[in-house]
Amino acid sequence: QVQLVESGGGLVQAGGSLRLSCAASGRPFSTLTMGWFRQAPGKEREFVAAVSRSSGRVYYADSVKGRFTISRDNAKNNLQMNSLKPEDTAVYYCAADHRFYPNSPSPSSDKYAYWGQGTQVTVSS
Repeated sequence: QVQLVESGGGLVQAGGSLRLSCAASGRPFSTLTMGWFRQAPGKEREFVAAVSRSSGRVYYADSVKGRFTISRDNAKNNLQMNSLKPEDTAVYYCAADHRFYPNSPSPSSDKYAYWGQGTQVTVSS
């Protein structure tokens, strides 16, 4: 069983930055494809970013491309968020799965078996 623990959420003004981290345990980190999803109040969970096992391939939602950067190192999945907008306000969830091919991350939440508890990100205008 894989455990995921997010950290780094908080309140920031529009235009600011935050860095989220997700610590993974329970399985060799190199076997896990990692992703970030978010859910705003009254909306469905949506894909944000994903990174393949070897970091060879990354995938971003159009809404965050050029502003967010996903990375992985030392059994942590990181999401650097710059130029934040009020519409980025949501609970952010770390996700992982060991069943992907090495360089094929997915934007589909149903492909990920393991989830963190979520961390709140609030961007004020």
